[in-house]
Amino acid sequence: MLPTPHALLLDFGGVLVDAPARSPQPTGLVDRLRELTGDRMTVEAITRSLTDGRRAYAAWRDRVGEQDRPREYGHRQVWQEFITVGWPAEARDAVLDQATPLSYQWTRRPDWAVRPGIREALTTAAEAGLPLAIVSNTLCGAAHRDFLAEVGLGDRFAVQIYSDEAGVRKPNPEVAWLAAQAIGVPVERCWFVGDSPARDVPCARRAGAGAAVLMVSERTARERGLPDGVPDVTVEDGHGLRRLLDQAK
Repeated sequence: MLPTPHALLLDFGGVLVDAPARSPQPTGLVDRLRELTGDRMTVEAITRSLTDGRRAYAAWRDRVGEQDRPREYGHRQVWQEFITVGWPAEARDAVLDQATPLSYQWTRRPDWAVRPGIREALTTAAEAGLPLAIVSNTLCGAAHRDFLAEVGLGDRFAVQIYSDEAGVRKPNPEVAWLAAQAIGVPVERCWFVGDSPARDVPCARRAGAGAAVLMVSERTARERGLPDGVPDVTVEDGHGLRRLLDQAK
């Protein structure tokens, strides 16, 4: 039996939203970079830099995810270290000056969709009086926040903690502590719901969350779990989370 929850800390991608890892490159990003760099960079070179940079950034995230308390890179640092490496100075500087709006454009995807059962689970939590917080690793939290507002879910959350804004990333327990503090609920009384056995479950354990709930996504099986990555319970989707909440009443 799980302890009775007094609040929920939820991941964004893989829990609230289906965010496929193999999503197509954002529409218009290459054109925007071409506009910023003028004739200093070809479309082919920009496309190659984005492809290689996305792969390098993912590898970096995997490496730092093995640390106890990983920090997050800022927007400018991501573009400088992963995308514009080897670019002419004027082209690189033009891009770095626009690092934040470019990060938003890179993050936002056309194929995001609310996961099955999530609306029902959030309604059940609200009816039980449970504060809700988002705890998510992302290049640009503003893109996540805007999406949730557009699908009518933004006002369900008392606080949204994103790694690019907090400066730390899961499995660093600081993000969970920040969320718990913001909603005024001790973290040991919170359920932490995530889809990653390498980031979410270890974050929950290190933070001292009351329960670590793993929601299966397309990413879950691909990840190599950490020693502290074993959840208390696993659910398939939002419907499974809603049933857990009903049982906890």
